[in-house]
Amino acid sequence: MARKKNRARRRNQVKAIDLFCGAGGSSWGAQAAGVEIVAAFDMWPVAEAVYRDNFPHVKFYPGRIEEHDLDTVVREVGKIDLIMASPECTNHSVAKGNKPRCEESRETALQVVRFAQAFKPRWVVVENVVSMRNWSRYAEFILAMTELGYHDLPQTLNAADFGVPQARRRLFLLFDLEKQPSRIRLPKRKRRTAGQIVSGNGQYAYTPLRTERRAAATLERADRAISHVGRKTPFLIVYYGSDHAGGWQSLDAPLRTITTLDRFAHVKPRTVGHVMRMLQPEELKAATGWPKRFRIHHGSRRDKIKMVGNAVCPPVMKAAVGHLTG
Repeated sequence: MARKKNRARRRNQVKAIDLFCGAGGSSWGAQAAGVEIVAAFDMWPVAEAVYRDNFPHVKFYPGRIEEHDLDTVVREVGKIDLIMASPECTNHSVAKGNKPRCEESRETALQVVRFAQAFKPRWVVVENVVSMRNWSRYAEFILAMTELGYHDLPQTLNAADFGVPQARRRLFLLFDLEKQPSRIRLPKRKRRTAGQIVSGNGQYAYTPLRTERRAAATLERADRAISHVGRKTPFLIVYYGSDHAGGWQSLDAPLRTITTLDRFAHVKPRTVGHVMRMLQPEELKAATGWPKRFRIHHGSRRDKIKMVGNAVCPPVMKAAVGHLTG
């Protein structure tokens, strides 16, 4: 009887593909929601290697997504129920500042329409930066999905509301062929903090904060923090990149949004003065909501940080997918 129930459960299991999968944040979240990931697509070889480590049974399609022959892909993959997609977001993001936007990059979102038309799944979930809604072709994208028969609901979600120790606001577009999606309810839970992901076991080396080679802007940020928290309390500074909140943050709040660059440094007091070190990929991985058993063993330090900075926070995708398919 138990075997029959297990076989029935497998037959009824939601099957999904993950477009622009990166290292696998969406796949990990959907899998945690009970979904079977059957295929994944990404063009970065380093992310592919990490993905294959963590999802060895998933069929992986490397290369540019625009160049895949969908007749062949559909024949190989078979029927699916769900598409997850995180199209390239850098050229939508406000973090890009006033730099020129690449329209070809932004148009990768239109591949979601192509795949939805080919596979005709019940559900589609698209994740991107909130500013995607300012894209000149955003309305066209939504219209193309509705013309395929999908009902849509856009919702902005903050990963910090889902047990992730990172304040990461992202746009989630929920599509359902059969009915109008409802809004995802936020769980009632206490927010986790940056201090919970900073390793305190002594495995990472610190260097003095005040040296002749330290940039003046770094010291100014540290001094602003010290003036607020005092000389005996550790804190984080934004070591690289722009910041509009004083360049530092308390460890008692969720980590600010992780980017694709090495951004945050941990500063703590010692008897001889403050010392600092950059947050490490394993700490940033934890701040994204991945468990320790998720392996990122390929690529340089910079590659690893880029993968984490690009990743969908798994607990948020788990909530989105579970909400649609449950």
